[in-house]
Amino acid sequence: MANISPINRREFIRTALAASAGTTAWSQVRKSLPSNPNVLFILADDLGYGDLSCYGRPDYKTPVLDKLAAEGVRLTDAYAAAPVCTPTRCAFHTGRYPQRLAVGLEEPLVDANNTLGLPPAHPTIASLIKQRGYETALIGKWHLGVRPEWGPNQHGYDEFFGFLRGYTDYFDHKNTQGLDLYENLEPADRAGYLTDLLTDRAIEYIGRRRTKPFYLSLHYSAPHWPWEGPEDAAISHAHSPYTDGGNPRVFGAMMKSLDTGVGRVLKALRDAKLDRNTLVIFTSDNGGERYSFNWPFSFQKFNLWEGGIRVPAIVRWPGVIPAGRVTPQPAITMDWTATILALANAKADAAFPLDGQNILPVCIGTQQPFERTLFWRIAIHDAARIGRWKYLKEGNNEHLFDLSVDPGEKAEMKSREPAMFDRIRSEYNRWNATMLPKKR
Repeated sequence: MANISPINRREFIRTALAASAGTTAWSQVRKSLPSNPNVLFILADDLGYGDLSCYGRPDYKTPVLDKLAAEGVRLTDAYAAAPVCTPTRCAFHTGRYPQRLAVGLEEPLVDANNTLGLPPAHPTIASLIKQRGYETALIGKWHLGVRPEWGPNQHGYDEFFGFLRGYTDYFDHKNTQGLDLYENLEPADRAGYLTDLLTDRAIEYIGRRRTKPFYLSLHYSAPHWPWEGPEDAAISHAHSPYTDGGNPRVFGAMMKSLDTGVGRVLKALRDAKLDRNTLVIFTSDNGGERYSFNWPFSFQKFNLWEGGIRVPAIVRWPGVIPAGRVTPQPAITMDWTATILALANAKADAAFPLDGQNILPVCIGTQQPFERTLFWRIAIHDAARIGRWKYLKEGNNEHLFDLSVDPGEKAEMKSREPAMFDRIRSEYNRWNATMLPKKR
């Protein structure tokens, strides 16, 4: 902990212990941390809970991300805000439940949509952290509207390099609407495998000389379809539909490319001597699809069973977050927003309060894991979690599961625990009444 400033290591430990006893506020803990830290937030696309070898993937290895977990804290109970791209990204950028915004009701926003996007006046993580003197960049996927007034540059990002819709081909960078690769507001026709292009741009960004701290959101497309590995340039890119094809070998190649790319980005941090002053967060936007390994959970992307929303999450900050920790702290997409903003001493707009909570004290070890009440809603499912209990509604079928002993959601508990069933359903209904109604 030699880099802990402005207090010495003994004082840091004293502050930490006091915080864990509940006698020291977050603001006091924040004073013990390095000032003006950088933030690197890495978001994979359709990465299932078990798709990293440190989370159980049996048929390939992800050594870089495994090492990242070994150097920091790995969460076992992290969730996406939704089981599909657009609402989760809405939740991250705004720090709020996606059901508060019309764009957050899209499951997902389709390629041809030209009538809806993230409202220009809505504060975002980028606009709020920028007010604290941070340089901001988004590299990769946006998926919250294609018109300029809905894009990253209008929502606090100083620069953007990536694609606006839900996916783009890994080689020709096209989807059903044509070329979808942009440098800020201008189309960018670049040669190369998409994962590599995003990695290269992140490395260039990190390596710049600067006088301000940076917040970099690196939103990879991998391992989202079309399923194309780095060696698949010769195959036809006229996918019809784009979800055709693929196999476990191709998926593994895409994952190894992602893992290698993250490794190159982390090396750039080390080479720039920034790794000990940079908070790194890695997670996914939702559960995986057909080639993902979601064990022990049920189902996958597009539904609210655990396989659709439980995701890997890793947090690393050398010298601040102890290495090799695993925590059962429940967390959801909006918590990463709240955590990053709290670290930067950035305040949410009073008219748009955050729904997430700062979980950095748990990651550091100055606070014990605490119980959460979390909610999800899509067109076909409703769900809530209170502590270890999970409520799930599919049409007229309602369920209660005890995730502490039944993570696969197999054993129905609503008749055995009627009081908990009534409580969690009532909590969900109260929350739902404060959200926008479902799309018809």
